[in-house]
Amino acid sequence: MADSESTILLQRLEQLNYIGAALSRERSLPHLLELILDAAQALTGADGGTLYRTSSDGQALRFAIVHNRSLHMHQGGTSGQAIDWPEVPLYLASGQPNDSLVAAYAAVHDCTVQVDDAYQDSAGFNFQGTRGFDTRMGYRSQTFLTVPLKNHEGSLIGVLQLINAIEPTTGAICPFNEQHRGLVESLASQAAIALSNHQLIGQLEDLFASFVQLINRAIDEKSPYTAGHCQRVPVLTMMLAEAAHATHEGPLADFHMSAADRHELHMAGLLHDCGKITTPVHVVDKATKLETIYDRIETVETRFELLKRDAQIAQLQAQLALRPCVDAADEAALAEQTAQACAELDTARDFLRHCNLGSEAMAPSHLTQLQAIAERWQWRTPSGALAPCLSADELANLSVRAGTLTAQERDIIKQHIVVTIDMLEQLPWPKHLRNVPEYAGGHHERMDGQGYPRGLRREQMSWQARMLGLADIFEALTAADRPYKQAMPLSQALTIMEKMVANGHIDPDLFDVFVRQGVPLQYGQMFLSPQQLDWPQPENAA
Repeated sequence: MADSESTILLQRLEQLNYIGAALSRERSLPHLLELILDAAQALTGADGGTLYRTSSDGQALRFAIVHNRSLHMHQGGTSGQAIDWPEVPLYLASGQPNDSLVAAYAAVHDCTVQVDDAYQDSAGFNFQGTRGFDTRMGYRSQTFLTVPLKNHEGSLIGVLQLINAIEPTTGAICPFNEQHRGLVESLASQAAIALSNHQLIGQLEDLFASFVQLINRAIDEKSPYTAGHCQRVPVLTMMLAEAAHATHEGPLADFHMSAADRHELHMAGLLHDCGKITTPVHVVDKATKLETIYDRIETVETRFELLKRDAQIAQLQAQLALRPCVDAADEAALAEQTAQACAELDTARDFLRHCNLGSEAMAPSHLTQLQAIAERWQWRTPSGALAPCLSADELANLSVRAGTLTAQERDIIKQHIVVTIDMLEQLPWPKHLRNVPEYAGGHHERMDGQGYPRGLRREQMSWQARMLGLADIFEALTAADRPYKQAMPLSQALTIMEKMVANGHIDPDLFDVFVRQGVPLQYGQMFLSPQQLDWPQPENAA
């Protein structure tokens, strides 16, 4: 008999070691909780069991999982069935410990509580709620073993309670013995470590997620235009990724994502423009060609107004010179000459306003006209010196052929991706996030190798990096919050992107999935105005 008991104990110790290893590997909290309770029941032969977790304020125990084999009861955990039982308060309204309830007593006093027969000797505990449950369910909760779970800091994180140990040969309910108690206490210690580790990992992930949001908020505070972009690109990227995941034919038929893959790609999407935190605001938000800290077109317009005033003053001075001998014809000629000069100045000023917008490509004739204006008119500075109505820098800015950025400013904008890569590569990424720098850092590369900053070709890039690049382009084309352009309808944006596919900018296979699966319309219904949704959903879209 002694040998048999020793063998059983050894088997249980081996089982305990196996369970400890399994607990350390499990990453899903519901599965982890299930594993703890299942293991406790298996080690002791308990018919029922409850795993409590502490409430967020640490003042109560809430039901996490309830198992009962005889009643075929499985609530909480992975069951999908919520437990609607009230929390167990650890303290009374007076502040005294709630010593009448077994679970609360074990938690507050940090001790194992064993009750051999709740109906005959309740050990001073209140089992009224348990007996009500038994009456409703036709059950008898007789023997109890209740063990607190505490983390490495000594803080309570839960309580494990087992009900009705079953004698293996007779099937009768029996008290929990010392072996049971020792095994469950050892299991509780391992379970507490596993739960604590899971909690710490969760806290670290939450901290990192908050850090990412902090970066985006900093960009938000810096520029309201890029803030929406930083939030929308990850959403669009994940829509495209899910469309690719659902594809069962073509080059993307073998593309599949796990939950960890999805998290990694979403994180890359959130961080793809983090380098913009160092980009000067006046470049990021440059709405017009002459904008720096302010729009310098106003300064240019002031000079033209001064030229008009100079012309009017010159007219009046000439008129005064005629006063000793008034000549109506000469005065009329002077007035007409001044009016013509002012009209020419107004025309030039309006043309400069148009050039400053940068919403359209500059025609060669416009560049010639701009140069002529710069050479023709001069204004007199407060010091009395003559100066061109357009400075060399203003002329260079107004001569930008497309958009609002000069070559130097485009280089500054491009630098943000270099900073992004540098920032992300400095972080000690865990294994499941190690591809974030590559995904985020490749969204300005082109399939033909003409992108930046590394000039990568299509075959040198992951699908995920190419997805981010496509999403970045589509969001920019359709966005309504850019200071330098109007939001495009879907049809116009997709026409432009078709040309970008043809010239080697965008991945053709991804663009095919993007369009065929109806991702543009799906995204548009979430983020775009109804006026932009002029593209029908394809019949074969998923």
